[in-house]
Amino acid sequence: MSETAKLQLSGVVKSFGSKKVLQGIDLSIPKGKSLVVIGGSGTGKSVMLKCALGLIHADSGSIMVDGQETMGLDSKGRTAVMQKFGMLFQGGALFDSLKVWENVAFGLIHGRGMDKRDAYSIVLEKLKSVGLAESVAELYPAELSGGMQKRVGLARAIATNPEIIFFDEPTTGLDPIMADVINDLIVNSTKELGATTLSITHDMASARKIADFVAMIYEGKIIWTGPVDDLDHCGNPYVDQFIHGRASGPITFGAAA
Repeated sequence: MSETAKLQLSGVVKSFGSKKVLQGIDLSIPKGKSLVVIGGSGTGKSVMLKCALGLIHADSGSIMVDGQETMGLDSKGRTAVMQKFGMLFQGGALFDSLKVWENVAFGLIHGRGMDKRDAYSIVLEKLKSVGLAESVAELYPAELSGGMQKRVGLARAIATNPEIIFFDEPTTGLDPIMADVINDLIVNSTKELGATTLSITHDMASARKIADFVAMIYEGKIIWTGPVDDLDHCGNPYVDQFIHGRASGPITFGAAA
């Protein structure tokens, strides 16, 4: 990945009390490419994502966006950087009290100060792009299936035409067919935007479908990075055990749980 990095993490460290979660994360994502980080539960995937997004402050290291250091930014600088990001949260994370269109338009109205009428027309366009009818806009999240909620979450993530999109376990809780539908929508919608994407997942079918590059995190460190096509013959025993779901290998149950 020698191309110019859109997002680059170098030596990122994060601890919670005595628990060291990230122990020097190094990642680089070229502009317009998709990097998927795989790894077991408790290995630091979500903390890494939240540090990159600025939701959690890393203890040390560097997080560069378009060559700009984002560590230590003041609120004004952070707000400017955040304009570049979109996020599909695990489980959708929709606001139950808001209608679908208000959920999708949230960043446009509250983040960009857009007029509601203008935002509504963009919402309908984004809903259509993820395969949802206009009538869905007036429903509440509780009236939707899990797959539809995930689509709405994706529509919200792309509503502001972000340059960088984060996907947090995008297929968790979905059946295999709906998971594949969501994977296709992620690939298509991000390509249309020309967005750079960082995803975390333990779903290998999803990783293979949406990734240009794959990285594996283990015990708070990136232990392998490479093109998705190299995954099956990377020669790393940790990666090999994880992608094939083997109980025996260098990853012990206690470390991966």
